[in-house]
Amino acid sequence: MKEIVVNSTKSELEEFKKSPIWYDMIRELRSWRKGFNLEMQSIVDDAKEDNPSTASVLLHMGDLNGRQKAVDYLLGLPDLFLSLLEDKKDGSRRDKTD
Repeated sequence: MKEIVVNSTKSELEEFKKSPIWYDMIRELRSWRKGFNLEMQSIVDDAKEDNPSTASVLLHMGDLNGRQKAVDYLLGLPDLFLSLLEDKKDGSRRDKTD
């Protein structure tokens, strides 16, 4: 697996998390997640009318689940990057003391 490279500094990421751009992105991604949930809730009513196979219903549900997980991952990226920077900093401290 390829290592994640973070080019931003800790302060840049912290500022980004407070920025209107990030708040706009959060609002949009949460809107997507809400839409995915509404689509998930409509599966039963749609199935009653369309009579899809069990496999297609399960694939649809899996697709929606994957989309929601992707949104959650995107929402967590700034914190993930901060965590990676902290781990890298802690690792370099250990290397200096070893």
